[in-house]
Amino acid sequence: ATSDCYKRQRYKASLVADDHYLLQCLRYIELNPVRAAIIDDPSRYPWSSCQTHLGLRPANRLAHHPVWLASGSTPAERAQWWQQFLHEAISDDELAAIRTTLQQQRALGTTAFQAMVQAKTHRFAGTRPAHRPPKQKGQAT
Repeated sequence: ATSDCYKRQRYKASLVADDHYLLQCLRYIELNPVRAAIIDDPSRYPWSSCQTHLGLRPANRLAHHPVWLASGSTPAERAQWWQQFLHEAISDDELAAIRTTLQQQRALGTTAFQAMVQAKTHRFAGTRPAHRPPKQKGQAT
């Protein structure tokens, strides 16, 4: 039973609105080892899809997403596009949105997308502050 609890805390999932947000998430994941100061070049991290996306390793176990496949007509074009895309900066707002929605397991996308998810699932789909709101004067403790 404890290992099940451990697994639930380790693995997280979020709905992603569209291809734009999907690509942001892929880039976020492949750049995580760089942000964590494990390596300085994402193509050198062996436990990532980055080497495959850059054409440095065969895609033996990786199923490429259609949006990535559409980024170029040849493997070399896709690798070049991915290299450029990885080096484009992720805005602080996008980085915070990805982290918050993943941590809270919410829907990543526009407010309209989150409203649609909320309407269909009858569950809150947006993100919430990381702490409780402050107590108001005269409020019971």
